[in-house]
Amino acid sequence: MTLEETAKRRLADVVALAPTKNSELQDRWELDSGSEVHQYLESELKDYYYRNEDSLICATPEGRRIVEEAGLVEGTDDDQHITVPPIQARVLEVIAGPDEATQSVVSVYHALEDAGHDDYEVEDVRSALHSLVEKGVLERVRKTVPTFRLAVERSELAVDELE
Repeated sequence: MTLEETAKRRLADVVALAPTKNSELQDRWELDSGSEVHQYLESELKDYYYRNEDSLICATPEGRRIVEEAGLVEGTDDDQHITVPPIQARVLEVIAGPDEATQSVVSVYHALEDAGHDDYEVEDVRSALHSLVEKGVLERVRKTVPTFRLAVERSELAVDELE
């Protein structure tokens, strides 16, 4: 099956964001609903994506190969190189390091405000934190409320921001 250019670019988004959710792709693809994302995935990319055990969207090895060969993403052995939406990039700038005390969602929200990023809602921050945990760059520590910190050294993390 040969993919059209739009489908290849969207598959590249799946590769770059994986594991991801409908809402992240909805924002990236400027669609009106998560249902539209699901319909697109099923109609155009069915053979190139799957949902992991947490129902998050991931690219198949064949899907990754296609976008790498098309030059849309670089193949890398560096598991710490990620591409994320702007809110996730901001969170990574302010979140506690791996050797620091963990932070709650509200603490990260206030750290974002202190850094001049006061255009996010608490639920947006919560969602960003959970997505970054799923990507393996944040550690979630369960206390009375979940708290978070980097799972890797900040200097070892390369972050590209989606446009």
